[in-house]
Amino acid sequence: MPGVIFESLVKQYYEPLYKFAFSLARNEADACDLTQQTFYVWATKGHQVRDENKTKTWLFTTLYRLFLQSYRRETRFPHEPLDEKDDQLPVTHPVMADDLDWEQVLEALGRVEEHYQAAVALFYLEECSYREIAEVLQVPIGTVKSRLARGLGQLKKILTQTSASSRIGKAQHE
Repeated sequence: MPGVIFESLVKQYYEPLYKFAFSLARNEADACDLTQQTFYVWATKGHQVRDENKTKTWLFTTLYRLFLQSYRRETRFPHEPLDEKDDQLPVTHPVMADDLDWEQVLEALGRVEEHYQAAVALFYLEECSYREIAEVLQVPIGTVKSRLARGLGQLKKILTQTSASSRIGKAQHE
């Protein structure tokens, strides 16, 4: 019976957790690792969740904490300087805002200041409530609202600049 419950949990939450992990890590392999590690933690500690309605929040909180742990570890013990990685980053070409897909929005979200990213991703990509976001990030609801407002402002500015650059590029080719 526990295996069936675990499988249904994975089916229900794998994709939203992966998207959240990708918005944080900005790397497919790291997003997969974070998602799998979250389910591993659930398999070992999930029985401690007493209220079934808190499962989603527990999973997202766990993933966020795992991300912070790995981020701190990488910050303290970097493998190589970031300037050596510039040539390995994917090149994305600006597009019109109407033509954006979720991967392009995630790329733009990756350019938003880090402390706003998680709140925006949880609210818009995962449709979490303010209360759920506050629990996941362990901050007051007022802080969640502030981070959402500021993060969305930055995201809108980035997407607007991307759209404007795209229009200029198209006009020059005509």
